[in-house]
Amino acid sequence: MPSRRTHPDVERVLISEARIHRRVAELAREVTHAYLNTELSVVGVLNGSIVFLGELLHRLPMPTRLDSVVASSYRAGTVSRGPVEIYRDFRLPLRGRHVLVVDDILDTGKTLSLICKHIRQHRPASLRTCVLLDKPARRLVPFQADFVGFKIPDAFVVGYGLDFAERYRNLPCIAVLKPQLYPHPR
Repeated sequence: MPSRRTHPDVERVLISEARIHRRVAELAREVTHAYLNTELSVVGVLNGSIVFLGELLHRLPMPTRLDSVVASSYRAGTVSRGPVEIYRDFRLPLRGRHVLVVDDILDTGKTLSLICKHIRQHRPASLRTCVLLDKPARRLVPFQADFVGFKIPDAFVVGYGLDFAERYRNLPCIAVLKPQLYPHPR
């Protein structure tokens, strides 16, 4: 059985496990500084953010409430396919709360833009976003995350929660798959 570190489907590692852990610790310090002495409502965008969200939450010292949304426009592909759909909405009341939306990757901007627009309708005290990866070359909607782990080139990446067709989320690094394993957009 192949090691998690040297999966045979990986073409190259883009960001090592060690670099990810260091950067998540730095992001947690940045978020802590921004929300010092404040209760924080964290809304994770599932499923992709789950690994990043878990590690980030463990490092936040302030009182934290957790909720999640499930939204996507990928539908088992490598590029966004049409409108973003919210499949499961958050459940905690967000009115008057300080809200941090956590996602795995900011790509086209459509998903985070829609989720933030939806949350703003609930009138939070503040709303910020935190992403592990930012891929600005793919942006279709003007959107900037408040906290960014890494800016990456326009490559299809998996690992540390990111998937292709629900596979590879368990890789401990951010990796580029071998191109022959997935369909290329036209």
